[in-house]
Amino acid sequence: MADSLQWNVEDLVEMAVTGQVSQPTMRPNGYVHWPDGKAAVLPGMSGIAYNARVGDRAFGWAGDHVEPGVSIAHSDEKSDFALHYLTCIGNEATVMTGLARGATGIVTGEHARILVDFPPEVLEDLMIGDTIQIRAKGRGIGLTDWPEIEFKKTSPALARAYGLRVENGQLICPVAMELPARIMGSGAELNAEYVDQDLMSGDRALMAELGVDQMRLGDLIAIRDVDHRFGRSYSKGMVAICLCIHGDSVMTGHGPGILTLITGPADKLGFAIAPRANIETFAKVGN
Repeated sequence: MADSLQWNVEDLVEMAVTGQVSQPTMRPNGYVHWPDGKAAVLPGMSGIAYNARVGDRAFGWAGDHVEPGVSIAHSDEKSDFALHYLTCIGNEATVMTGLARGATGIVTGEHARILVDFPPEVLEDLMIGDTIQIRAKGRGIGLTDWPEIEFKKTSPALARAYGLRVENGQLICPVAMELPARIMGSGAELNAEYVDQDLMSGDRALMAELGVDQMRLGDLIAIRDVDHRFGRSYSKGMVAICLCIHGDSVMTGHGPGILTLITGPADKLGFAIAPRANIETFAKVGN
């Protein structure tokens, strides 16, 4: 954390939450549909992904909503909500059962499951059903001198790693790219504290024109004119800084998932393009 930024870290509550490594999930009939109606059966959600990690591409997989690393969930609904709402990006996760017991990883995303990055040698010893315990810390984090700016899903470790700086009266965050608000799709109906919002990637020519097809899992992303304080709505003069947490989708209205991290008024919150602004670099995870 920059010396000039005063965080309320000492006020935060740290708690243990657990989940189990989940089985991969599929839709009842197995199919997802391209915009032209063509159907395909594709892997991607939940389970253990051996070859998709933070820092890898978000586009181009023979998959749908590919979740990097290990996906965990809790079978009790209320406990699963606690897992989702209390866990923050950058929290430490420890394997509590099985051959990989004692190994540690880092939380890198939240989708239908909590996503955790482990080294490849740990993945080889993990099995479906293993219990993962997370030291959840970060809910309620903020900057004492910047009350207009809200932080979500931000652990103290991620707060240190953002590389935030103050410039001309703005708090500046490095991001890999900027997205226009008009391409944001499914997830606008959800509250900004829970899960992600997908971008609409069906127009492949537009994705290439905007450079969005170069997005990587774990990239920090900026979106102008959106207010993510309570939901994810269009609002002139607001900004959101988000995190790419899952891969592309063939379904209309779906694409890489973007998780809200920071939001506030544009006169207070700004961003600067830095192509390597990815939590692979910031949090020392990934390849």
